[in-house]
Amino acid sequence: MNELDLTRYPANPRDQLRAWDAADEYLLRHLGDTLHGDVVVFGDRWGALVTALAAHRPTQITDSFLTQEATRANLKRNGIDEGQVRLLSTRDTPPDRVDALLVRVPKNLALLEDQLHRLAPAVHEGTVVVGAGMVTEIHTSTLRAFERILGPTRTSLAERKARLIFCAPDPSLPRTPSPWPVSYALPDDVGPASGRTVVNHAGIFCADRLDIGTRFLLRHLPGSRGPERVVDLGCGNGVVGLSMALANPEAEALFVDESHQAVASARATYQANLGSQAGAAARFATGDGMADVEPGSVDLVLNNPPFHTHRATTDDTAWRMFTGSRTALRRGGELWVIGNRHLGYHAKLRRLFGNCEVVASDPKFVVLRAVKR
Repeated sequence: MNELDLTRYPANPRDQLRAWDAADEYLLRHLGDTLHGDVVVFGDRWGALVTALAAHRPTQITDSFLTQEATRANLKRNGIDEGQVRLLSTRDTPPDRVDALLVRVPKNLALLEDQLHRLAPAVHEGTVVVGAGMVTEIHTSTLRAFERILGPTRTSLAERKARLIFCAPDPSLPRTPSPWPVSYALPDDVGPASGRTVVNHAGIFCADRLDIGTRFLLRHLPGSRGPERVVDLGCGNGVVGLSMALANPEAEALFVDESHQAVASARATYQANLGSQAGAAARFATGDGMADVEPGSVDLVLNNPPFHTHRATTDDTAWRMFTGSRTALRRGGELWVIGNRHLGYHAKLRRLFGNCEVVASDPKFVVLRAVKR
């Protein structure tokens, strides 16, 4: 890895976080020159694995738009033609044949299970299946998922707090479809969206129930505001944007997330409740926050920002969401943010917007409103 010029995306000169870790290095050392045939890499964090394995013309499968952009950037930094790597999202049709399946274990077990189900028909008895992760990322449930879906599974000894997973595909195991997406009904105390159906694809936070932070935000959203453009930024399953669309049928709603699974969930949630043609106009976009939104074109942004990226706790993503929102908002436009009280988002918003109002709070969460002057 040290021979390659690798960086995270978007690059942040303030941090020293590498675009790979000990698990990636362990996996590559184990593989050596043994790879052959059609190679698939699922869960690559920043494109480090497929960049290192580009000579094998691998297929990358990821849920993350940022991972795809990081991969493109790292290939370019190392003088590798992007055409040597096939970039697929978790929503794309997987390859028909897989001779080597390399899995960087994701944090979300459901996403791992979903993708193993989708890839299983392409795996054969001779497929080399190797997973990799830090010791804290690999659990008994992780090993059971490999064993239940693909075949007998064992682990390596730990090296530098990283571990490998070895799976021997068993063609006699039934190749069952993924159980995702799943649906549930919202509770009856969350405003316009009460009792509505939520659709979640694998990998969405709190996929089987409404998380308490979103529930608190839904109870305190603004009411009908007439024709305007509303963005559900970091939309997840889209329940926040759905609630605004129900309260304000004249509004245009834009659902944005860097997760392909999230955007697919938001679209499915919207269509389950309003249909593909009914209700407010809606658009769904996978991308890097507000980067592709026209400056000064938005009236309202609703945001529940993440405060970690993989294993790193950071406010970089939140800050980029806030600055992008300010650029996209028209004068008089508003950014509404839900967050844990201890994160101190009010200070960041005051510094950026020059104002910040507490709309609602409880011992755990706070809903904040900042206006672009």
